[in-house]
Amino acid sequence: MKHHQARVLEHKEAGGGYRILTLEAPGIASRAKPGQFVHMRIPHLDGSVLRRPFSIYRADRKKLSILYKSVGRGTHSMKSIRKDDEVSLLGPLGNGFPLGRTKEVPVLVAGGYGVAPLVFLATRLRRKGIIFIGGAKACDILCVRDFKALGWDVRIATEDGSIGVKGLVTKILDEWLSPGCGAEGVVFYACGPEGLMKAVGERASYHGSRAWLSLDKHMGCGVGACLACVQKIKRNGAVSLLRVCREGPVFEASEIVWD
Repeated sequence: MKHHQARVLEHKEAGGGYRILTLEAPGIASRAKPGQFVHMRIPHLDGSVLRRPFSIYRADRKKLSILYKSVGRGTHSMKSIRKDDEVSLLGPLGNGFPLGRTKEVPVLVAGGYGVAPLVFLATRLRRKGIIFIGGAKACDILCVRDFKALGWDVRIATEDGSIGVKGLVTKILDEWLSPGCGAEGVVFYACGPEGLMKAVGERASYHGSRAWLSLDKHMGCGVGACLACVQKIKRNGAVSLLRVCREGPVFEASEIVWD
């Protein structure tokens, strides 16, 4: 896997402790597909040998962006990255979302910064659809402007009720899926916490729809060598352990064996 030196074009606050890092990386950006990720070596992080995986939030022919939150030592250290710095990337990695058939209505479901790869997906899908975004509070609701600018229907839920409907995102999803709401002929795409992934898969199965889920597992190497991110997957009647970083991170919901 080739290492790419990417120049920092912009690094800005996105509110609520979230930040957007935009990099000049034509060798990756031009080949990136929605749902794929990059593995970044964090500069200024002494003593760390492991890279960090980040979903691709946006990409064009020359540049890509990632959306992240400072949640640990690595992402906290990223605050020191400045414009014109260079960072080492591996990518694009993994298998992304299939874009589906145009006759299906795309239904996107996101939890927290799991919304990032779904923005990229929405820019590539041929048909506009609906996006359900959930978070603990208002500052965890991200990328609403992105989806509205693309002409998508945006529905929001927060656990504390500070914006949108009070409750889990599955609450507003279930209301939309209720009889008479036109939930037939849809395809689901989701990214977020494991509980949300499982819930979306269950609803897709109940309604006879396909669902593509982007799993979030701890990754060591990002290229399938360390086997730190395996997931039980059932195919052709047999259960095997597949690598989320290599065979995933996107799997069809009906294949996933949840622990």
